[in-house]
Amino acid sequence: MQYGDIRRDLESMLPGRSAEEGKDSRRGMLRMALGIGAGLGYAAAAGPVMAQTAIATPADGLAAGRIHYEVGGFAVPAYHAMPEKKADLPVVLVVSEIFGVHEYIADVCRRLARAGYLAIAPDLFARQGDPASYTEMARLMSEVVARVPDAQAMADLDGAVQWAAAHGGDGARLGITGFCWGGRITWLYAAHGAARAGVAWYGRLEGEKTALQPAHPVDLVPQLKAPVLGLYGGQDGGIPVASVERMRERLRHGPAAAKASEFVIYPEAGHAFHADYRPSYREQAAQDGWQRMLAWLHRHGVS
Repeated sequence: MQYGDIRRDLESMLPGRSAEEGKDSRRGMLRMALGIGAGLGYAAAAGPVMAQTAIATPADGLAAGRIHYEVGGFAVPAYHAMPEKKADLPVVLVVSEIFGVHEYIADVCRRLARAGYLAIAPDLFARQGDPASYTEMARLMSEVVARVPDAQAMADLDGAVQWAAAHGGDGARLGITGFCWGGRITWLYAAHGAARAGVAWYGRLEGEKTALQPAHPVDLVPQLKAPVLGLYGGQDGGIPVASVERMRERLRHGPAAAKASEFVIYPEAGHAFHADYRPSYREQAAQDGWQRMLAWLHRHGVS
């Protein structure tokens, strides 16, 4: 599973430690990645780790911040960003990694807002728990991530679209992008919702099925309603190129949206190459992928 790459990323920051020191330090590094500790907030915690590459997008000229919207009687928290005093904006749903809607995801929303979008990132883990409260990857995965039903995620994303359409967005010009866990969800939503286009960053394409996750992207190719641009790393140990090639072959025999989907594989990049707060970040691949994402959204009417 690709989440092992995240653990290895964090451990790679800790050379030359004793076993006990390493255990304590890895816990601290995971807390940094989750954006907690010392009351400093995510940006302050992550800054010293990846100060040379971390991106901080200012909010001046933007309407940005936390909001809530209701789905089935539950108040779903989300972060949104959009150009200030603008209306009828194209909408992009932003789906987080397993670490939830921390500052990196908020910054992605602000980057999209500066490109002219209303971007909204719902906290799809809110019913199950707060990823920022976990210091052990195994517990985070088993107690929160694995307990999120795909159907719940789809409904919460639909709710985000409704909120955006009522607050300055044009729900008819809808795109979705997601990272890691969110990359898989992007493929699923392209088969579920009214999005015109999706951009999946290193999202899992196939794997074990459960009652809560009954299908994976490779299974849903016949239902694809929107073309997806898949951005993947050639060195991703959790999502091998062979998996991408199997998906590519399925897409060739799918409906129009499937045939219009594309993959870009960055040969020297591993998993999470866009995550500028982690050692996995690869600037060239991340920047190229970002420009390809904006072009993809524009090409498919999300602009």
